[in-house]
Parts: sequence; C-alpha cells; structure tokens
Amino acid sequence: MKRNKFIYLLLIGCISAVSCKKYLNVVPTELVTQQAVFSNIQNAEGAWAHLYVSLNSGDVQFIHGGGTVLGACTDECKDHWENVSELPFNSGAWNATNNSLDIWSNAYQYIRSANIFLANIDQTPLPASRLDYYQPRIPLYKAEARFLRANQYFELFRRYGAVPLVNTALATTDPSATKTSRNAVEDVVKFITSECDAVAAILPLSYSSGSSDYGRITKGAALALKARTLLYAASPLFNGNTLYASIKNADGTQLFPQAYDNNKWLLAANAAKAVLDLGVYSLSNPDPGNPIDNYAQLFFTRNYNEIILPLIIGGNRDFESTYMPNGRDANAVNGNGKMSVFQELVDAYEMNNGFPITDPQSGYQTTGFWSGTLWDGVTNTSVSNVSNMYKNRDPRFYATIFFQYGVWNYSNNARPLKFAWFGNNGGACDGWPKPGTNCETGYNWRKWADPAVNLKGGGNANRNFPLIRLAEIYLIYAEAMNEYLPAPNGDVYNAVNQVRSRVSMPNLPITAADNTKEGMRKRIQNEKRVEFAFENQRFWDVRRWLIAKTVDNGDMHGLNARPTPAELSSTGFDPNSEAAGVAVFYKVVVDQTRVFLDRHYLMPIPQTEINIDPALVQNYGW
Repeated sequence: MKRNKFIYLLLIGCISAVSCKKYLNVVPTELVTQQAVFSNIQNAEGAWAHLYVSLNSGDVQFIHGGGTVLGACTDECKDHWENVSELPFNSGAWNATNNSLDIWSNAYQYIRSANIFLANIDQTPLPASRLDYYQPRIPLYKAEARFLRANQYFELFRRYGAVPLVNTALATTDPSATKTSRNAVEDVVKFITSECDAVAAILPLSYSSGSSDYGRITKGAALALKARTLLYAASPLFNGNTLYASIKNADGTQLFPQAYDNNKWLLAANAAKAVLDLGVYSLSNPDPGNPIDNYAQLFFTRNYNEIILPLIIGGNRDFESTYMPNGRDANAVNGNGKMSVFQELVDAYEMNNGFPITDPQSGYQTTGFWSGTLWDGVTNTSVSNVSNMYKNRDPRFYATIFFQYGVWNYSNNARPLKFAWFGNNGGACDGWPKPGTNCETGYNWRKWADPAVNLKGGGNANRNFPLIRLAEIYLIYAEAMNEYLPAPNGDVYNAVNQVRSRVSMPNLPITAADNTKEGMRKRIQNEKRVEFAFENQRFWDVRRWLIAKTVDNGDMHGLNARPTPAELSSTGFDPNSEAAGVAVFYKVVVDQTRVFLDRHYLMPIPQTEINIDPALVQNYGW
C-alpha cells in the first residue's frame, strides 16, 4: 500500500500544480529516454501518473484563479479585469494564431505519451518479489492510459470536430508523423466510444471512499465519457450540420456527417442509462433540510458519491481570493471580485414554484423590496431591503450568485453585500467605483466559495473539481430521450426531476409546453444551465445546440452599477451616498456587446500545425 500511495501522491502533485514538468519529454533523444523510463517499473509508474495531468486542461485553471474562464466567454459572466484572455472571444477577434483555448499540440503530446506507455509497459521488467503486486495492476494502468488518451480525443473532438487519430508511437523522425489527414467525425466518435467500452470491462466500479486510490479512473468514468461523447455526436453541431458540407480531405472524404440520424440520440440515452444502472453513484445530499446548502456543499467539499470523474485539487484558497466580493472594510470578505455575472444568467433561475420568471403564473416581481432571512453559508441570517427580484427563486440561485444586500458569513459576521454605486465608500462597497477592475453588473460568483475560508486569516478549501458528475448523466439521459421520442415521456421527466429534487424544486411537467418536445427541450437546456453554472459546461452546450449565435451574440446586461453623475444627482440624495446608488441601481443596462459568428462554433486548427502538415484541411470560416 505504501508503494501505491507514493505513486498517487506523485499523481496529485502533478494534477494540483498549474503546470507540471513533463515526465516523458518527447525530444530527439526520446529512445534513450524511453529506455530509461521503461527499464524500471517505478519510472514507468511515473510515466503513467503523468498521464493524469492531462485532466488538468487549461479551461479548469479558473479554480486556481488563472487560465481563460469559459463562463466569461458565454452569457454567464464577464471577466472585468483589464487585458484578460477572454476579451478576444467576446469581441470575435480570435483566430487560428491567438486561440487561448487551443489544446492541439498539448493534446497530441499526451496522446503520444499514452501511445509510448502502452507500447512499452508490458516489456518493463518486474521485480520477482513483487509479481503478485504488479501483475494485476499493469492491466489497470493500461486501461487508465487508454481512457486518458480517449479523453484527450474527446477534448479535441468538441473543439475541432474531425481530428487525426494517431494511436501508434511514431518516431518524431517518421515522415508520417507530420503528414496526417483528419479522420471523419464518425470515426473519431467510434474510436472514443470503443475505447471506453474496452476499458470499462477492465476497470473497477469504485475505489474505497477516501482511499489513496480515489481519483483514479473507474468503470463509471469510462461509461460516462462514452455517454458524453455520444450526446455530442447526436447534437445539431455534429449531426447533419450542412454548414460543414465543404470540409473534406483531399481524397474527398466527408469529415462531418451530412445526414441527420435520430438514432444517435438513442445511443446516447442508452449509454447514460448504463451509468445510472451501475448503482454506485448518488446525488450529493449532505443537508436535505436546506436545499441551498444541500447544493452548495458539493462545490467546497470532497465528494465521493456524485463525482464520477474528479480532478484532484490540493487544499488552497485560490478561488476565494480571486472571485469573492472585494469590499475592503473591516467586515468585508476581502476578495478580488474577478467576475461580473450577467443578468441573463440571473433571469434563467426559475421561481421556487417551478415557473420561469417570464410566466405570468410565476409571481416574479421587478419592483419593491422584502425583508426576511437568507442562508449566509453558515446559518439563516436576517436581511432587509432586498429586491423582490431575488425573492422565492430556485435555491441554486442563492448558492451560485452574490447580489445586492444578500449575505455571506465572514468570520461570523454576515455583512450585507453592496454592489450598487457608493461613491467615497472607504472600501465598504463590494463593487468599487474603479472602471475596468471591479464588479460592473451588480453580481459576483458565489458558487465554489467555502464559508470556512477566512481571507484575512487562516483556512483553506478542500475541494475537487467535478469533471463529470452524476447530475450530468441524468440530464444527458433526459435530453437524449426527449430528442429521440416524438414527445417527452415519464423517463424524461423523472431524470430531470432527480436533479431538481436535490434542491426541492417542483417536478416537471408544470406548464403545458413541458408536454411537448420543443418545450421540454427548453426546460432541459435551462436545467443544464442553472445546475452547471460556472462549471465550464455552458460554453460547449450552446455550441453543440447551435444556439451560441443567439445567446452569445449581441448585448449582455447587468444592473446599473455604474450610473452617470446626472442619474445620481437626480435622486435628491448625496451623489456619493449609498442611498443614491441604490435608488438608480435596479435598472437593467447593457454591460458588454458580444460577437459570435458561424465560424466560432468550431475552433480553427492552429495555423502552425497546418504549416507543418499540408494534409490538414482547415475548419469552416477560418
């Protein structure tokens, strides 16, 4: 067990770091390097552990306060710091040479490392005294390497669509290593799913809770990746999308399927059901009497029941420091408030009676104020003068977004949060009046925040990032079945209601439209939006649904957190006072105008790769 724990700690050390030195560096001396690595089982285990670093792709770096934040490239929020990497995506000014979300080179490096590992591990000498330990483990190492390779192909697939399949350890001097055509989407999907099936037959169902093996790939992770891949393949972006009809290899191979196939939805549904039928996962339910806390705890604790594929993260306070509200008075949280959340996301949360706020039966009000109690992360706290916009909403809203006069328990002090303009405030405002660096919309992130972290004192959060969790599998099943059937049935409703029940939201159907395929499609898409806010799902979903040109294009809104001097003066209050800021705050205004074009649905193959490999054809519009 000591030996296994050592390897696992190496694995965690690589994954927890923002960057990790490559264990197996592919250079012209690679043959010498391979001989050194695979002549010793401990070194070979190090190469295996390094493959896990591939799970820590750049788009999950936000949890450490870095990287390009996918949510800030969607209608979820804006990174309002200066000169941030999301700006080109928001303006449409990114291309094949400046894509900060490009993974092409890194992904193929990991794929190559996996190929080398798989080609050599069986020839690695094993100590005679340790045969009983290693012989049953080697097949698991190989299965995990195959999964991690398949996962890299999935990441390539959802970015670029058709990509080359290179599954032999070609030498860097081999001419075929730099002359590789793209494989068709259906071939890529078939490879990923067949690999998932193969390794699922080898991998264990689970590792014991809290053991040093937690975080390793399981049967459930393999089947979940299969379900996710098949869902993407069934989605409009890849299922009969005629926009890509002209994207062909030089030999005429059609890279994107041009005929819509409804049966692809059934394949996705069946794959999701296979995960559900394992019976080893359950939705996190630590505080069933408190639907807000019941949901919130999943994102600041180490969960062993719902998370199917975790990214292991060491204890830290990076998230809290970067994203928590930034008021600097004695009782403020003292974070850096990096994200301004858009009104579009706020409005996506239903009322707690299950009606969208646009429905006349919802009871939603845009005027007036209320007083009562709100969950502050630790206990229910009295609040006053809270806008009726934030009354009786889906509990996930309160666990996900900070808003004006909401509360957060900070060192046993639940100061009301203040995002309205508050002139010479001495740090008592959580949206400092400094354009370009502070909250612009009147909303900050709350999801992920750990109430035990004191940014003015001690304490670290202990969480993992859920790369795949059970709630996604329920919604994959619901979406796929709804699209496959002519109208939703009980199985569709039940899958969505499993997710809603965790936060005590009413069961669907509720409105007449919920009984139709189109109406239920909107419900499922919205359920995915609010359940997975700030989890890097929205960026990909709006692309595979082919709705990004609608939702990520045009004006994005917030509240009037940056009023004009004339507006403040017209209130009759001191223009620098909190009262003046609040009086003009609850008005929806344009915060940013986004640009999303047809070519943005898929990423361009990096120009450097096309320069090297003339056999690669570029994606549409690039």
